Amino acid sequence: MNYWAKSISMKAIAATVFITAVSVALAQPAPEKTTFKAKRTADGQPDLQGIWTNATVTPLERPAELASKAFLTEKEAAEYEQVVRERNNMDKRSADKQTDLSRAYNDVWYDRGTKAIRTRRTSLVVDPADGKIPAFTPEAQQRVAAAAQQAKEKCAQSACDAEPENYNLTTRCIHWPTAGPPMLPSAYNNNYQIFQTPGYVAILIEMIHDIRIIPLDNRPRLPGNVRPYMGDSRGHWEGETLVVETTNFSGRNNFRNTTENMRLTERFTRVDAETLRYQFTVDDPKTFTRPWTAEIPMMATAGPLYEYACHEANYAMKGILSGARGK
Repeated sequence: MNYWAKSISMKAIAATVFITAVSVALAQPAPEKTTFKAKRTADGQPDLQGIWTNATVTPLERPAELASKAFLTEKEAAEYEQVVRERNNMDKRSADKQTDLSRAYNDVWYDRGTKAIRTRRTSLVVDPADGKIPAFTPEAQQRVAAAAQQAKEKCAQSACDAEPENYNLTTRCIHWPTAGPPMLPSAYNNNYQIFQTPGYVAILIEMIHDIRIIPLDNRPRLPGNVRPYMGDSRGHWEGETLVVETTNFSGRNNFRNTTENMRLTERFTRVDAETLRYQFTVDDPKTFTRPWTAEIPMMATAGPLYEYACHEANYAMKGILSGARGK
């Protein structure tokens, strides 16, 4: 029985299917504020500056056990949070040696978050309404299968972990796909600092200390043969919302098997003094059967934001390769 089933009984889930309209209204939290008007920067733009965290225990996709339940009640959310905290505790000991070994990375190093998102939605995905990422297109299925087969054949011919070219960008501390864009919760380092100057917004990412510079001046996009790991972002304001459209991704970024032609649209809206609503839409017709959208209420957090050096200048690669080669 998985953690959802432990925290919410099947009886309760079944009852939810037949819940009355009145109780549904009571169970769902009030809609996010939309009338809040943020303070203004010196050049008159909504002030999004500060340090924000997206750490949460809410999953990206809705679990199968909750297929018909978009929101948790307050009680259910508390039960779920408790079960996830227990499940994620890496300091627990186990009689099973393999399980015990898997927890060798002590809990002190993690910072996953301990709370569900404030809306108590059962997934970060808000569109489609079922809380699930759309299926791969036939083309994407073939592409993913071919890449897996190619890697398998390559590893059969040589020791995969003994060659630096076979390590992805994450292992090499060059780029972390979920750090952004789009920005999704990870095991730790879920903090972001936003700066604004006339004509630009900059986002300092705690994970691998990347920084995004987002121009707001309608400049032309980079040529198609220039593809940064974080893509080419352009921003503009729509009322209280900063809208950022990013293209020109590198094929090596590979966010959830997307192609380099993915178009990502992000929306940043300050809904109150302590909350920044972050929403993103992934549009990649060569990968997904339809666009999909996720939403995360990012919460204000205290600073400072320290540099995460990972293995600085990739010095650890020597140790990784030496171990793999048995030297």
